[in-house]
Amino acid sequence: MEPSPAGEEEEESGSFRASEHQHARYNPLRDDWVLVSAHRMKRPWQGQLEKPPPEDVPRWDPNNPLCPGATRANGEVNPKYEGTFVFPNDFPALQPDAPEPGDSDHPLFRVAAARGVCKVMCFHPWSDLTLPLMSLPEIRAVIDAWAELMAELGASYPWVQIFENKGAMMGCSNPHPHCQVWASSFLPNEACLEDRTQRQHLSQHGVPMLLEYAEQEAHRKERLVVENADWLVVVPYWATWPYQTLLLPRRHVCRLQDLRDGERDSLASIMQRLLIKYDNLFEVSFPYSMGWHGAPTGPYLEEDCGHWQLHAHYYPPLLRSATIRKFMVGYEMLAQAQRDLTPEQAAERLRNLPDVHYKQRAKEMS
Repeated sequence: MEPSPAGEEEEESGSFRASEHQHARYNPLRDDWVLVSAHRMKRPWQGQLEKPPPEDVPRWDPNNPLCPGATRANGEVNPKYEGTFVFPNDFPALQPDAPEPGDSDHPLFRVAAARGVCKVMCFHPWSDLTLPLMSLPEIRAVIDAWAELMAELGASYPWVQIFENKGAMMGCSNPHPHCQVWASSFLPNEACLEDRTQRQHLSQHGVPMLLEYAEQEAHRKERLVVENADWLVVVPYWATWPYQTLLLPRRHVCRLQDLRDGERDSLASIMQRLLIKYDNLFEVSFPYSMGWHGAPTGPYLEEDCGHWQLHAHYYPPLLRSATIRKFMVGYEMLAQAQRDLTPEQAAERLRNLPDVHYKQRAKEMS
């Protein structure tokens, strides 16, 4: 399927307007399509309303297993940490010593070994903070800890997935700033897919896909949310979730641990700016799932992975307000992804939001 390009709106009557007419956009990173139906934002909503996240989270709760000094489910007591804190997941999805599965007796019932380790990383000792409310040095400490874990686990495992589920809407069971790190003995589906598409793009065009894409978006600006000397954040042209963003370095960087000192400082800054805008959109602690993708590690450290470009995906579910989310059901599950507002509209809304967090503005006004 090759739909007409979705460029700027034309003024001629009856001509295509991306903000008014449905169309499909191609995602070269996933090699699939998304249906854009911006006119659906006009429909009334009488569906499910979500419960906004609580605003009165205690700074320290002895019953919260992520707090300093708290006792976790396995009986271990957390140290009274003052910065980041990394520990093994008490309920890991991957373990390093799982037995080898037997051979399959039919090609339709294939099985493979899956081993690994799962860790939890607390960003800060206070439960009432999230990344946008942390200081730049505190966010920089998180980035350094991420890079250390990537290097440590990546020395032996081919894939290390850092991800943060923020908010109960995204399945986060503990109101405490933290993320998870899963290292696996195999390349997961998304990693295999991005490896294939980025390799093909470099072979066909002679430049890493996401390096070229960042240069294009920096020039076009219509989907740009925030930028600095080293990084930019865009609502990608092919975004699926309403306010989905893609965080990209301007320099060719394959892995998180390859970032220079100054790039880590500027990453802390642009992450804070993006997440403040997210929270300011509906004046709520904005839920999302995010994660880093970079070149595979382990045995791949000895291979040429120049087709890869480091990047972070942010997938927030909210659509119209703090209580109305986007549901990926029905057509999205059975046919293809669909979104209700254009990426350009989403980027403009985020871009025009204040750079000061709404909670900080409330304090200054009181």
